[in-house]
Amino acid sequence: MMSSAEIRKKFLEFFESKGHTIVPSAPIVVKNDPTLLFTNAGMNQFKDYFLGNQKPQHVRVADTQKCLRVSGKHNDLEEVGVDTYHHTMFEMLGNWSFGDYFKKEAIAWAWELVTGIYKIDKERLYVTVFEGDTSEKLPRDNEAIKEWKEWIDEDRIIMGNKKNTFWEMGDTGPCGPCTEIHIDCRTDEERKKTDGKSLVNADHPQVIELWNVVFIQFNRLKDGTLEPLPAKHVDTGMGFERLVRVLQGKQSNYDTDVFTGTISEVEKITGRKYDYSDSKEAIAFRVIADHIRAIAFTISDGQLPSNTGAGYVIRRILRRAVRYYYSYLDYKQPLLYQLTLLLAHQFENVFPELKIQSGFISKVIKEEEDAFLKTLDKGLLRFEMFMSLEGLKMFQEGKKEAFILPGKIAFELNDTYGFPIDLTRLIAKEKGLTVDEAGFEIELQQQKQRSRAATVIDTEDWVEIHKNGSTKFIGYTDLETKTRVARYRKIKSKGKESFQLVLETTPFYAESGGQVGDTGTLQFGNEVIDVQDTKKENELIIHFTQKIPALIDEDVWAKVDSVKRKNIAIHHSATHLLHAALRKVLGNHVAQKGSLVNDEHLRFDFSHFAKVGEEEMEKIEQLVNEKIRENIPVIIKEMPKDEAIRMGAMALFGEKYGDRVRVVIIDPKYSIELCGGTHVGATGEIGFFKIKHETAVAAGVRRIEAVAGKISEDFVQEQFSSIRSIREYLKNPADILKSVENIATENNELKKKIESLEAKQLNGLKNELLQKGSAVHDISFIGDQVEVNSADALKKLGFDLRTDLKKYVIVLTADISGKAAIVIMIDDQTAAAKNLDASKIIKEHIAPLIKGGGGGQKTLATAGGQDTGKLREAIEKVKSLLE
Repeated sequence: MMSSAEIRKKFLEFFESKGHTIVPSAPIVVKNDPTLLFTNAGMNQFKDYFLGNQKPQHVRVADTQKCLRVSGKHNDLEEVGVDTYHHTMFEMLGNWSFGDYFKKEAIAWAWELVTGIYKIDKERLYVTVFEGDTSEKLPRDNEAIKEWKEWIDEDRIIMGNKKNTFWEMGDTGPCGPCTEIHIDCRTDEERKKTDGKSLVNADHPQVIELWNVVFIQFNRLKDGTLEPLPAKHVDTGMGFERLVRVLQGKQSNYDTDVFTGTISEVEKITGRKYDYSDSKEAIAFRVIADHIRAIAFTISDGQLPSNTGAGYVIRRILRRAVRYYYSYLDYKQPLLYQLTLLLAHQFENVFPELKIQSGFISKVIKEEEDAFLKTLDKGLLRFEMFMSLEGLKMFQEGKKEAFILPGKIAFELNDTYGFPIDLTRLIAKEKGLTVDEAGFEIELQQQKQRSRAATVIDTEDWVEIHKNGSTKFIGYTDLETKTRVARYRKIKSKGKESFQLVLETTPFYAESGGQVGDTGTLQFGNEVIDVQDTKKENELIIHFTQKIPALIDEDVWAKVDSVKRKNIAIHHSATHLLHAALRKVLGNHVAQKGSLVNDEHLRFDFSHFAKVGEEEMEKIEQLVNEKIRENIPVIIKEMPKDEAIRMGAMALFGEKYGDRVRVVIIDPKYSIELCGGTHVGATGEIGFFKIKHETAVAAGVRRIEAVAGKISEDFVQEQFSSIRSIREYLKNPADILKSVENIATENNELKKKIESLEAKQLNGLKNELLQKGSAVHDISFIGDQVEVNSADALKKLGFDLRTDLKKYVIVLTADISGKAAIVIMIDDQTAAAKNLDASKIIKEHIAPLIKGGGGGQKTLATAGGQDTGKLREAIEKVKSLLE
């Protein structure tokens, strides 16, 4: 039986023998493509070749691509772990032809590899071809049918509909008909009972798609129409995990050596046994084995878990895994981080980035697990609070709702505590409750609508002015040029219109590698248009403007803001000096995790597991300024990537580099980095470097913010001006630091005295109010306007009063520096018996009265407002509600 490593190797060797260049996997996290968060198919990195925006370096390539499908059109998350063949992160084995061979060769080679190299039984294979689609005026793929008849019996060729045999990456982009190879993995007895042909594309767990061969012929536009591409291409994708399952004779992907090592490690950690069943416990093993790969690979490619975008998707996957081991393996401490080293060793020969960063990945995952495990506890506590308070009350009153967890509570558990609805459903079932899932969905949809309303962007299709496949960038040497507009499109967002222009030649640098995009002007005759930003999308350099010119098809003079560009270059070169200094002072474990370079400052995120000390910060700063004073030439070369790596150039994880790279050298013994940004000619142009802040960003990631050039001089001058002002204010003491320390000590002593006096004052007020209090029915009512210095003091007085009362309604008001402040407190029993809600009283009766706002809980609420003349009336209003 072949190992998974051998299976992968045979695929690549086969296509290498057919004249294909083997290329590395692109990062799993997509950059410069707003249509994708993650690489979800092998063809993503070649998208510009299909669109004609970029010329391929090789017309035949093959690789194994890291993919993630958990968002957007291709979303398999809910099936992961439940069935035996869906995954979040997976490898896609693929071969491509960029305008070279087409259907004949692609089909012949697919059949040769599957049946000749891998020796898969032909009697278990079926193929599908596109049957055509009249609504889109697409004909049946007779060419593919003709080629398949050369290799397989005609009764094993199945007509497929548009859903299954017309491949599209998303709502827009390259697409075309495809042909799939399916395999029937059932037993001989099962195959005799039911013809496998009837089970193809019917979601049968043992009759599965093995390989999809796509013939890229069209580009789907935003309006839904299809336009022919400049050339025809082949794009194939074979799920590596499924292929290994077939060749190792397993009934589940999780029973192959791709996953068994991880599952065994989970058994050791948890003390549980994986039983190969469909039980929740077995599903938990599969979920963990799958999810740890998605989490680790995305972090290694530079995407940290967060609350937005791609980062939130990773956090959601991680929390799903935590929920499974917490609920079904009864493991209450971080588990996933313990698997990272095992995973790193498994993939070290194909994806070495995991091993190189294993310590960092492990720390990030552990911190995320720790945080969510705490959230789980808090969420469970919130659930118990509902059961003991609100639920119990309804149960005592005989209401049917006592047995239903309200949709708002389920949404709160999801939104505030990160509980998936299925976890909430499970806990509810254990407590004898059901969940108001309709109510939950309403809350969820309302949140999504609010989010969509805030971010709706309508992007129209490109309008072509002068046909040009790509933009020539000349901005490294020239900051202005005569050119033409190749294409433009209109953007609508929040009721406003803007435009994006692509030039045939441009000096404008597009945002990339942390460096912001250039700004400047485009002059069409006498009309001048401001370029507000420049970005890159699918290798197109896009210029952002608020309008388009009247003479858009005429020549244009493109001019970059040279002053701003110079300051950007200063900060970018300073970033390289900083990176090298960090590695020399802190250690070689330091790696860049993100950066921002603009004309005003630089921000640099890096892997390090502790706060950078003051002494270390001084050394880093001194080293950078030393290199600036040396006025080292900044040498920039283009060379083959392998040569650059051999000479010690630092490459960033998660970045996709071509065969030829741009190398920035600032003393070969100090700093060599792969970088596409703009730089100064020599370090002396930077002038001066100053660190402003050092903070934590995430687990194992620190951030330094710094300034360089004239900006740093201004910053230092500003600091000295502040010190000078403080010195003058303190009457020019000999030791300014000692004087400040004395003032701070004196201030603390005065605060303590004031707090002591306030405590005595509040105690006196408390006794006075207790004596003045009255009884309304059998409830103690205390309502008065008092003299205190803060809202906190007013609240504390209320808390002090509560300790001497059982059934009470307390209303305290105060005029604090001309602003109205009010506190209402009600004990639980009175609130229930009299149907009183302090928060509701504040919002409906008190806040409008004093021209302000407020809120709180049922038994404690506060308000603030502008009208202090209504404070007495507010007290009487609450008393009337009690009466």
